[in-house]
Amino acid sequence: MPTITEHTDSVVSAGTDDIASIQKLLNHYASMGDLLPRTLQDIVANLAHFRVIKRDGNVIACGSLEHFTDELAEVRSLMVASDIKGAGLGRKIVQELINTAQKRGVARVMALTYVPEFFHKLGFITVNKDIFPEKIWGICVNCYKFHNCDEIAVLLKLKQNQNT
Repeated sequence: MPTITEHTDSVVSAGTDDIASIQKLLNHYASMGDLLPRTLQDIVANLAHFRVIKRDGNVIACGSLEHFTDELAEVRSLMVASDIKGAGLGRKIVQELINTAQKRGVARVMALTYVPEFFHKLGFITVNKDIFPEKIWGICVNCYKFHNCDEIAVLLKLKQNQNT
């Protein structure tokens, strides 16, 4: 019988050696319509925002935390390799991104998603996208889905700034 290997699956900052694996993972989901595509140049330019989990040198889960203002950040490009979904890796990535946002004093973390239930389990609530003009007019306005967006906005108000 094969031995079951236990993985530690640590969340780490992405490095330049992770770019190809991140792009491969994101392109897989973008091709299915589950994620908006990101160019290689965009991944490179935002690499410092990415956190990853790797096995055997390959990225098996990733996500990024991008800041719009001192008050608002977004979880973007959250993906887990399809053969290991449901193992808690997405949750680990999001929790790390939330911890990063808290350390930076961010008041709110948002995401646009097709799976709001995942975020609800982490304390996010569904909200109207219109409350994020920073996102809409900074990024969404350039998206091919701008006039027909089918993603659902979710928001987490962080404890240290609960009144915002």
